[in-house]
Amino acid sequence: MTQKVAVLGTGKIGEALLSGMIRGGWSPADLMVTARRAERAEELRTRYGVQAVSNAEAAQAADTLILTVKPQDMAALLDELAPHTPADRLVISGAAGIPTSFFEARLAGGTPVIRVMTNTPALVDEAMSVISAGTHAGEADLAHAEEIFNGVGKTLRVPEAQQDAATALSGSGPAYFYYLVEAMTDAGILLGLPRDKAHDLIVQAAIGAAVMLRDSGEHPVRLRENVTSPAGTTINAIRELENHGVRAALIAALEAARDRSRALASGQG
Repeated sequence: MTQKVAVLGTGKIGEALLSGMIRGGWSPADLMVTARRAERAEELRTRYGVQAVSNAEAAQAADTLILTVKPQDMAALLDELAPHTPADRLVISGAAGIPTSFFEARLAGGTPVIRVMTNTPALVDEAMSVISAGTHAGEADLAHAEEIFNGVGKTLRVPEAQQDAATALSGSGPAYFYYLVEAMTDAGILLGLPRDKAHDLIVQAAIGAAVMLRDSGEHPVRLRENVTSPAGTTINAIRELENHGVRAALIAALEAARDRSRALASGQG
């Protein structure tokens, strides 16, 4: 049986998923989109050849609903969907901080719900998508979610209790690296390099380091030690990072992100 998938509230991440599915072999005829603005829906229909429908039409016709609206808009969307969503629909949420129980309480009893936290590298097919099953979602549902999100990167299953930590580490993770690149670029300018050259040097260093971390199988400590010669430049820089508490600051920052995810889950604005 052909599976029909609808992406609801199709913004940048939703569009990335859509295009990734099409590149992965999904037929545009089996894909639907909804958007807040009619012109946005029409743009997606023209660009990808998918069906542009209303939220109610998506709930009635699609086998899988991927909800990509902002967390603060999710309750209103569920109120709209609930009268039209049979219990055999798979509902996948990409909203930060909202537990699967929130959806299960508002949809028909027994509805399978999966919670996914992806990140913005989905736009370049390098996402890390963390997947958790709700009460009624089974192995086939998880495999289906992985099939969708593998189109824009990698997937990892975790218990839902670990989702807030995954959000802090991976969902928000790209922003930390952008922040670090920004700071290092400023340092390069301070040291006398033009901004464009400093940027290129740091970005390529980041790409190279990431590939080595992914492909070498070495622990990051070992890779760092390979760059750190006795009494050399790198160990002096590392000493300053430790003196300024960078490691402790990163841990505190991640704890703050996790706590904010928990606050969102509890309904705090």
